[in-house]
Parts: sequence; structure tokens; C-alpha cells
Amino acid sequence: MMSGAAGASAVSDLVVQGPEIGTPQLKELAKLTGAREIVAIPGGEAQAFRLVGAANTVGVARYCAQAGYDFGFVPREQRLERVRLVAMDMDSTLITIECVDEIAALKGIKAEIAAITTSAMRGEIDFAESLTRRVALLAGTEISGLERVYDERLRLSPGAERMLSVLRRSGAKTLLVSGGFSFFTERLRARLGLDYTLANTLEIAEGKLTGRVSGGIVDGAAKADCFSRIARELAGGDSLTVAIGDGANDLPMLALANVSIAYHAKPVVRARTTYAIEHCGLDAVINLFG
Repeated sequence: MMSGAAGASAVSDLVVQGPEIGTPQLKELAKLTGAREIVAIPGGEAQAFRLVGAANTVGVARYCAQAGYDFGFVPREQRLERVRLVAMDMDSTLITIECVDEIAALKGIKAEIAAITTSAMRGEIDFAESLTRRVALLAGTEISGLERVYDERLRLSPGAERMLSVLRRSGAKTLLVSGGFSFFTERLRARLGLDYTLANTLEIAEGKLTGRVSGGIVDGAAKADCFSRIARELAGGDSLTVAIGDGANDLPMLALANVSIAYHAKPVVRARTTYAIEHCGLDAVINLFG
């Protein structure tokens, strides 16, 4: 679902998004919230509507959860032209896969590594430890295997390109910050015109992975530090910063953003962000700003 962490105020609108939203359901939500107008938001693959002047929050979360809608109470002053920086995680956020799991699949050990990935994403084990263990299991993988993952298995999340295009036109800078690997983030940076990237660098010897990371590990703290540094450089006036993620190691970065968004995320992340997107693509982010 998508929810406003602090609830609505007298100057908030309710934004509702989903694959299919019926007129009777919209009218019921307008009645529930006291909205005075329903305005369609065009442009995305999913349907989106802004319920203007939605003052009452009671019952909205339950109604939208049952209907399969994403929702959020959006302050009127939360406008796209104020956004200076949008940071996003890579694996399972900007893209649909976990790259380390797909590399593991080529070695026939996907289940073993995926179990470690899932545990780390839930916050059950330390991220640095989990990454070290997973990368060690990849020792001996040829670089051609990483190229195959990028060419054959990596897919952008629905709505990613539209979201980035709109952000670019609005003047916002983009940061791809990942506990994954620079092999993938740098290719995505060139492909998508991203402004900044940060990720782990896999150590390579004689065309194969050594099973170690070169340099320091990019964990939740490193993500947050990078986000904070760039946000300070871009800050000015009434600027806003936005962060999007799905796993526990995104939480330090998400906590620093003016607007934090959980995208198809683990429960621990959904519980601690301004909004959560569960049913729509990444371009639903755009509709959270006027």
C-alpha cells in the first residue's frame, strides 16, 4: 500500500493509484475522506487520482488495502519542482532482480545465496557480513557470467524510465546507490543518464571473481553518507530530497530523506517510510508530488 506516515492535514490531498480503480470506489473514498473533488492524474500505466481536500484519514488504509490500491496523503506544498535529489536502491527497486542471486544461478547455487540475501533484506543479519559471505561463494565466476546477467536477466522495474524522464525534465538529480555491484550500476548510469552512483566493486583476477570486494563495503551507513553529502551540495531554498528503497540496508538513507518511499518492500521498510508503493510501478513516485 502507499500511506502517509504522518497522516493528512487540512492542506493535504489523497492520491490513489492502482491497475484499475472503479468510479464507485473513488466516490466511496471521497465520501470517506471528505474530499471535494476527484481529479484524474494522466500519464502512467496504472490509474491515478487525486482526491482534493481529503481531510479525514480514518479507514482509508483499510479500504485501500482491501481494494488493492496504493495511497498517500500528499501535502499541497510537496511539489516536483522543489525536488533536488532522488536516490534509489538498485536491486529489486530500480531493477526487478537481485544481481547477486542471478550470478549465483549461473553457478547453480542460487538458493543458497538467495537465502542469505533475503535474511539481510529483512534485517536479520548484518549486511556487510551477508555480502562477504555471498561474494565468497561467487569465487571463480568469469566476468562473462556478469555480462550474461546484465544482457539476459536484468530488467528495469515497470515505470522506471518514465519516472527518470520526468525527474530529469524537472531538474532533479538522480543517485543510484547500491549494496550491489558497480559492474551493473555503471552500465545503468550510462544507459539511463543517472547523475551519481555508488556500489561495491568486485575484485577480479585473470578474468574471474576472486570472492572478495575491492575497497570498503557499501552498506546502509555508506548509502546514507553518500546521500547526505550530495543532498548538502544540492540543497537550497525550500528544496526536497527523496529516497526509494526496499530492504533493511536502505533504512539509514530513507531516514535522511524529506520524502521516503518503500517500493515493493519488506515490512520493516514499509513501516518506517513516508509512503509505500506495492501495486504500481516506479512512475507512481511522480504522482506523490503536485
